[in-house]
Amino acid sequence: MVEMLLVLITVGTVTSIATPRLSGMMGKARVAEAVGEIGAINADIVDYISQHESPPPSLDVVGWAGYRDPWNQPYIYRNFGDEVPEDARVDQFGVPVNTAFDLYSLGEDGSSSPSIMTMPSQDDVLLGDDGGFIGSATRY
Repeated sequence: MVEMLLVLITVGTVTSIATPRLSGMMGKARVAEAVGEIGAINADIVDYISQHESPPPSLDVVGWAGYRDPWNQPYIYRNFGDEVPEDARVDQFGVPVNTAFDLYSLGEDGSSSPSIMTMPSQDDVLLGDDGGFIGSATRY
């Protein structure tokens, strides 16, 4: 009986240590997956721009319509047209993170705001610097 109790305590201890680490690794894996997918979508958009001299009107045009991020949310794409809109996503200095279009994942919480420095945007995975950056909003 004592041996059985010791085994249960050991298993419980190992589980309590391993679970948070596994959860953290799963979160990092989802971010990495979103980074890869945003990179692929961006490559298709850049290819479209090279042929048409402007960004596509929607992700449908480049074959990514309805595609969902690792948190099962649709990727957000906004074509700015001729001018960056006032509600475009901005960095900590209020400068738009892109000039032609925005492309991002809403992240784990499924919400966002124009400033990537606010709480709803902190877990977003985004394309910034017109393709020069792909990653977590907290690292931009």
